[in-house]
Amino acid sequence: MSSAYDQLLDAAIRHLEDLKAHGARNVVVSPETLRALSQPAKSFQFSFSNVQPAAQPPPVKPGVPTALDPRPSTLDPAKAAAFAALRERVLASVKCAHLASSRKNVVFGVGNPDARLMFVGEAPGADEDAQGEPFVGRAGELLTKIIQATGLQRSDVYIANILKCRPDTPGQAAGNRKPTSDEMATCIPFLHEQIDLIQPRVLVALGATAVEGLLGKTVGITRLRGQWHAYRGIPLMPTYHPAYLLRNQAMSEKRKVWEDMLAVMEKLEMPISEKQRRFFQK
Repeated sequence: MSSAYDQLLDAAIRHLEDLKAHGARNVVVSPETLRALSQPAKSFQFSFSNVQPAAQPPPVKPGVPTALDPRPSTLDPAKAAAFAALRERVLASVKCAHLASSRKNVVFGVGNPDARLMFVGEAPGADEDAQGEPFVGRAGELLTKIIQATGLQRSDVYIANILKCRPDTPGQAAGNRKPTSDEMATCIPFLHEQIDLIQPRVLVALGATAVEGLLGKTVGITRLRGQWHAYRGIPLMPTYHPAYLLRNQAMSEKRKVWEDMLAVMEKLEMPISEKQRRFFQK
């Protein structure tokens, strides 16, 4: 097969993966495309216009089971292609040679490319490095619960990190380390491109390293959390990293993170129940 065909095929696969992550459960394929697929690869002329998101299903009635997600993807094919191209550049990057040589997987990011809400963490840990997805360890499980407490699902938001590779830990069998300033400066342009493509309405920076990477501020997270900042005109809320809550189980600390999330929900004009407002209050 030609390299051009391979590139188009890979971009198509990435596009379909993004649709699936965004909630799509099927796609509409034209009869012309089906006929073309039955031909030898060399004669197949692929176009992103051949694949369209599924049509909006009828409203789901309470108590009536359905196999369709009521929120199908509306991701623009051009945006999907741009995301796929960025992903390929990130996966192939060896800008930090020492991290590229020690990583198991590049951790690009996960979620809805049209998300209104985006979370940014520090860097992949051992679990994330092994699976190639951000926030899949214990801290990731807690982040998922925080997201669900707002009424959203993990697939509704986008999650990424300042670094796409796990910081190496020479001589250590386990554990993580904070990214260096040089590592962050080298990798942050990839995150900038992701944010520019996603264009979220609100960013949440998880922990001091995320704040440093996005805003250049090295002030402690305790002094920054709970206060709105701006990243390129996008409202940004710093809050504690979920790993901090795993180390400090105090109800008061959980309440601080939840207050930050309530502020985020208000900024996004999301409905907030009285029960949600009272979470973690004595």
